[in-house]
Amino acid sequence: MNEKPRQRRPAFDREQGIAIAQALFHQRGFDAVSLADLTEAMNIKPPSFYAAYGSKAELFERAMHRYAGENALPMDRLLAPDRHPAEALTALLVAAAQQYGRDSALRGCLITEGLRADDPIARNMAEKLGDAGIQAIRRYLNQVRPDAAQTLADYMLITLRGLSAAACSGMPGERLVNVARIAGRFIAHEFEVNDSAVES
Repeated sequence: MNEKPRQRRPAFDREQGIAIAQALFHQRGFDAVSLADLTEAMNIKPPSFYAAYGSKAELFERAMHRYAGENALPMDRLLAPDRHPAEALTALLVAAAQQYGRDSALRGCLITEGLRADDPIARNMAEKLGDAGIQAIRRYLNQVRPDAAQTLADYMLITLRGLSAAACSGMPGERLVNVARIAGRFIAHEFEVNDSAVES
């Protein structure tokens, strides 16, 4: 009697594993996702996990890079030189609000929420990735409002992080967008005051 040949287990797809981890980290946050959660979702054993990704923190970094590649806001288009700065910055906030509230399960910004991680390595990774976006805003503000670039960059950063946190808390997308537009009106007022001062 011939034995049936043993079916070979399909090869593990590392990129698919990163996608699975990205969703878990986004839904629950870095600290709430355990190694057991990851290996169970990927259907692999811990030795295979370590061989593929090194550590949970290193996998988190890969997941954040994947998230950024898929969800990075189009800064060049939003902060285009032919737009009034107040309009451009408002468009950036509205686009972020729409993105943060778009998915009922994957809410907020994965990288921004990574800043809350208790693990210092994961938190540092999130800080480095998140810094790229705020530096792009700061460079733009240095060109259009050098006298108030730091304060306005801080305002944008605080507003973006607040929108992400509110999205994670379950605030509906429409309300997030309304808040972004109100913030935009404050920015527009700041530019109007400055324009008036320059003209006088």
